[in-house]
Formats: sequence, structure tokens, C-alpha cells
Amino acid sequence: MGFLLLIAFIAVPVIEIAVFIEVGGIIGLWQTIAVVVLTAIIGSALLRQQGISILFRIQENLQANKLPVRELFDGVCLVLAGAFLLTPGFVTDSVGFALFIPPIRQAIAGWIGQKIIARADVRFHAGPQADPHTEHQWPPRQGFPGGDGVIDGEYEDVTEEAKPNEAPADRRLGDETDKPPRP
Repeated sequence: MGFLLLIAFIAVPVIEIAVFIEVGGIIGLWQTIAVVVLTAIIGSALLRQQGISILFRIQENLQANKLPVRELFDGVCLVLAGAFLLTPGFVTDSVGFALFIPPIRQAIAGWIGQKIIARADVRFHAGPQADPHTEHQWPPRQGFPGGDGVIDGEYEDVTEEAKPNEAPADRRLGDETDKPPRP
């Protein structure tokens, strides 16, 4: 993974410089700069519009007690799109604009979901089960339907009893009430 990041950090700027040179040779220096600035302006407007829309959808899902997984993924994609669009270059701008298109985000989410499922090792059990090595049940029965709700335990009182001339042990040191009265 680290090697791929190293290649990306080297390859992306080289590709961007090559594309800048080609586009600048075709349309000219100032037009190339104008296109880069224009894509940043359009990207920030799209980011604002779609970002607000996603925030409202997240709020609606939370109010309906639904987990807004897709909306959170869309939000991450929009943050990445904004970063790509603020990075000067035509290749990064293309990737940034692609992340604004919902079907492309859905395809990426599906691909990532398949990768996660392929690597997942999920084990699930429902309800308490007796541990064969002990006589205890795990997880404990409290909170389960049919459980008696009783928790067995032991305790020991570790507070010290105050002597008649001493302040209680739970008072803070330096408190005005701990000082002996002045004659």
C-alpha cells in the first residue's frame, strides 16, 4: 500500500505537468490558467449545493432513526472531490468532477462494499449461551428477555469512620470548615 502511495505522489504531478504543457500549447497560457480557475469556482459551487443536500438527507435519516451510511459515504466523496478540484490540474479536476456524479459514487460504494464483504469475518450469536468451561452464562442474562435482572456481587465498605474531633474523610483538604475555630 505504501509503495502505491509513493507511485501516486510521483506519477500524479508528472502527469499533471505533461497535461498542462499539452493544453497550454494548444489553447495558450492564459486560457489554461483561466480554465483551472474556472474549474475551481464551478467545483466549489457544486460542492456547496450537493453538500447542503447531503446534510439535509443525513438529518432526515437521523430523525427517522435510520443510519445514514450512504449519505456519509457521499459526504466523504464530496470532500475528496473538493480536494481534487482545489488541486491545480486537469487530471485531478476530472476525478473531482467524476465524484460529483451520483452513479459513479454508487459504483465506487458497491466496489468498496464488495471488498469489505470479501475480507469480512463476521460471527454472530443471539442470546446467552452457557460457557462450556464454566457454569456462567455469557453474555450475562441481565437485559435479555426472560432474565431475572438480578446481579450477584460482593462489596466491602472501605470508608473510614470519622473520629469525633476530625472532619469527615470525604471533605477536601484546605476547606475553611476543616480549620479549628479561632479563640
